[in-house]
Amino acid sequence: MFSSVWRFAQIGVFLSLVSTAYAEVSVSHSQGITQVKTPLDTVLTYDLATLDTLDTLGVKVSGLPQAVLPERLKKYSSDEYINIGSLFEPDYELVASLQPDLIVVANRSSKAYKDLSAIAPVIDLTVWGDGFIDQFKSVTRTLGKLFDKSEIVEQRLSKLDQDIAATRELAQASGKSLIIMTNGGKLSAYGEGSRFGWLHTELGFEPAVEEFKKGPHGDPISFEYLLDVDPDVIFVIDRDGAIDVSSGAARATLDNDLVKRTKAYKNNRIIYLDSTNWYVVVSGLSTIEQMVAEVADGISN
Repeated sequence: MFSSVWRFAQIGVFLSLVSTAYAEVSVSHSQGITQVKTPLDTVLTYDLATLDTLDTLGVKVSGLPQAVLPERLKKYSSDEYINIGSLFEPDYELVASLQPDLIVVANRSSKAYKDLSAIAPVIDLTVWGDGFIDQFKSVTRTLGKLFDKSEIVEQRLSKLDQDIAATRELAQASGKSLIIMTNGGKLSAYGEGSRFGWLHTELGFEPAVEEFKKGPHGDPISFEYLLDVDPDVIFVIDRDGAIDVSSGAARATLDNDLVKRTKAYKNNRIIYLDSTNWYVVVSGLSTIEQMVAEVADGISN
């Protein structure tokens, strides 16, 4: 009798393990729906935001593009991880040899979705444009569900909501703001609906200019135009600094008499943002937390 009960118990445990090993999750993403079998062993990501989120959640990643990594993710440049191509161009042969359980693409790599899908399950976690924070929350919850990290995801998102609410309160008293990017000594301005527009729409900073075009590249502006608009706050993303964090190019570019005549300069409201976060990583869990915090710190100092 005892041996029969023990045998059934063993069978029950075995069936439970089999069920867990082959659980299938239906993942909706920006290019459709992908069936993903969990748990996942070999995970490849062409999205640095996803890498940041999985690192924050303590999830193992096997391969990634290693050429451009923020300092806090430099450990992924070691031989422990596989270099699977660039952010734009996968090494398809290498990827196929790895027999991955999941591949993640996003903004820069989304065009590779179809070809990679012939190799393994692929999800596109692009975050872009209107409803930026809601999109970010959705893809973060997707990763939490896939890797059984939903509880910690909800805790972090709840705290983020509080930080965003506090930042919006600061924004209401800050006047009008302008987002600019410096690149090779030139300026571009970004408004609502742009790659950085969630500063306005999500964090509540009133735009100094309404008519900037949407999209990734912004509108070229002059220093004279900057003075003419004369915003209360200027947010600065240094594209040169995103590639070379030691360059200090943005501060050198804005060190001129026209900029020094703006209200933003006079009131110490030129806020230099972490360009690696804003331009390179963009929407990882730790990244977004840091971005909201630096905006709040910058406007309250």
